[in-house]
Amino acid sequence: MQAQTAMQAQTITPIQKRVDVIPANILLTKPNARKRKLRVAAYCRVSTEQEEQQSSYAAQIAYYTEKISKNKDWELAGIFADEGITGTSAKKRTEFLKLMALCEKGKIDMVLTKSVSRFSRNTLDAIGYIRKLKAKGIPIIFEKEGINTMEMASEMALCFLSGFAQAESESISRNVTWGKRQSFKSGKVPFQYSRILGYEKGEDGQPKIVPEEAEIVKRIFRSFYSGASVLKIKESLEADNILSPTGKQEWSVGVLQYMLRNERYIGDALLQKTYVVDCLTKETRKSNGEIPQYYVTGNHESIVSKDLFNLVQEEIARRAGKRKVAKKAVKTEKGKYSSKYALTELLCCGECGTQYRRVTWARNSKKKVVWRCINRLEYGTKYCKESPTIEESRLHQAIVTALNQLDADKVDVIEALKAGLRLAIGSQNDDSFNEAAVQNRIAELQSVMMDLVELSSKSSAGADYFDAKFEEIAAEIKGLQGQLGEHQEQTMFAQNTQARIHELLYMMEHTDLSLKEYREDVVKAVIDKVEVLSADRIRITFKGNTQMEQELPSE
Repeated sequence: MQAQTAMQAQTITPIQKRVDVIPANILLTKPNARKRKLRVAAYCRVSTEQEEQQSSYAAQIAYYTEKISKNKDWELAGIFADEGITGTSAKKRTEFLKLMALCEKGKIDMVLTKSVSRFSRNTLDAIGYIRKLKAKGIPIIFEKEGINTMEMASEMALCFLSGFAQAESESISRNVTWGKRQSFKSGKVPFQYSRILGYEKGEDGQPKIVPEEAEIVKRIFRSFYSGASVLKIKESLEADNILSPTGKQEWSVGVLQYMLRNERYIGDALLQKTYVVDCLTKETRKSNGEIPQYYVTGNHESIVSKDLFNLVQEEIARRAGKRKVAKKAVKTEKGKYSSKYALTELLCCGECGTQYRRVTWARNSKKKVVWRCINRLEYGTKYCKESPTIEESRLHQAIVTALNQLDADKVDVIEALKAGLRLAIGSQNDDSFNEAAVQNRIAELQSVMMDLVELSSKSSAGADYFDAKFEEIAAEIKGLQGQLGEHQEQTMFAQNTQARIHELLYMMEHTDLSLKEYREDVVKAVIDKVEVLSADRIRITFKGNTQMEQELPSE
């Protein structure tokens, strides 16, 4: 009995289990991987295009070519390298995207790269691509950090390392921005010749005018100032087979608008018009005071005169400020800018000052085009009682006659314009008003005012004494500021008059005014305003303030 019990006890003794781990070969994750060599690719990238970085780029390619070729179990699937391309976004890294596409197609088994920062400096991008490849059983080996992405424990470390790489990129971006701003402060102007019509890089490294292109730039500015819309200028350039700044047959309205506002054409440069919001997304915004800007005057030779440039800026603002005339809301409101008919902008009522509108009448199956005061058209005689309706053909004939008369008197008109120009220049050079002295006096009085404020807080003198002093100083400052403002207005008026006379002189010398029929472009170029004085008479004001009254031909 005792022997039987002993045998039973021996039978139920627990077996000591032993588990030996056979480590997985993480490089053999594919079913057929054991039957062939691993297809191994390498990814290289350098951050800049500097000479020393280019040698690093070549060295990386040589290194990985040798490394993969030496391993008898590996087969070279390609070396993918982006040179001088951003690491914060994959969109611009064509070789990187090509590598990812081949991995997606199952043509690569493993990827080698130097470090996390070489792979991507954008944490979200890096983790996203790594997970995609991991799901397909494709490991990425980061040699510097000793990370293999197929090891489950490595993702947390990878998040940290990618974050450090991203922070490094952001730091580099800040340093680059600081360097650029220091360069801007010293007046160094970057020039994108491929996007600016009219200039090329000269032998001295400075912008050099391209004469043929400069004429196109002048044509664009003068056409706009003469009344042509941006769309009309675009169509005209394309009709003459003139290529855009980037060499395209088709011009864009945006390019023309940018050219018309670009101070580079007067030899100046405004720096930091835009800024990068995020170094990762590369989003840029127009600067509206968020960052400092630098205006460099006289940086290079100008193509367009400052006078014409300023007139064009005024014209841009004037057109933008035009309000669309809504029905039953007119009175004396100005209409929306139109370049189709010159008279839409120029013809106005001598009685109420409102613009005229082109109207087509249809009577007895016959059509007739007339021009009518908008107030009269919308309200009858409520606001404008006497404005006449004028037939378009009579207006055109009268204007052609006036232009022919101007052409016949061209020599005298040009002399009168030059005399006006000398007068404008003389008024501008009047030294009787010392602007610097007035500004110094204002600054002096403001300083006295601040001293009085401090003194009043410490003095035992009555408040009435200080109030009287404050009022006296404030009144003098106000008077001086008024004088300064008036002088500046007069100076601006003289400059604008001078600019307009300059442009009219140019147009008079380069435009044939001996017309046989009405031409919209000539009317826009030389006429500033046409007032309807009566049913038979108009007053034409030419640019430069020359006026002429003209009888309308009989119907």
